[in-house]
Parts: sequence; C-alpha cells; structure tokens
Amino acid sequence: MDSFSSPSSGSSATQFNPDAFKDQLKNQLAQAYAEEFLETLRSKCFDKCITKPGSSLGGSESSCISRCMDRYIEATGIISKALFSASPQ
Repeated sequence: MDSFSSPSSGSSATQFNPDAFKDQLKNQLAQAYAEEFLETLRSKCFDKCITKPGSSLGGSESSCISRCMDRYIEATGIISKALFSASPQ
C-alpha cells in the first residue's frame, strides 16, 4: 500500500488532525523566526559595536551592544504591530 492509499479497516493508523498539524506548524515557524531574529540581532550588533574582538568586552562595546539590541527589538516590535494591524483578519 502506498502513502496515499487509505488504511485497511483493521489498521491502527492514527487519523490526520488538521488542528494539531496547524499548531505544530505554528510552533515550528515561531521557533524558526525566533532563531533567525536572534542570529540577525547578534550579527548586526556585533558588526556595529565590536571593533577589536578580544577576550572581553570594553565598557563602550558593552553599552553599544545593549543600546543596539534595545533599538533593534523596539523597531521589530513597531514593524510587527504595523504589519499585523494592516493585515486583514
């Protein structure tokens, strides 16, 4: 039997649950978005703030990274709100 055939009546195959599938897909997309967001945040702020990589951060580098992360997170929130409020429900 191929994967598109219906299971035999004696089979213990589980039924496809569209709601569970949607939830799982949403969770996977949210995780992928979070990972991409953090990687983008890390690379942008590192490139902007770390001029001489070393074994520790200087005070100006540390404060630059903090400000960069705050601004990036705030900007992403503003953009997300604008996109979601403009999209049809």
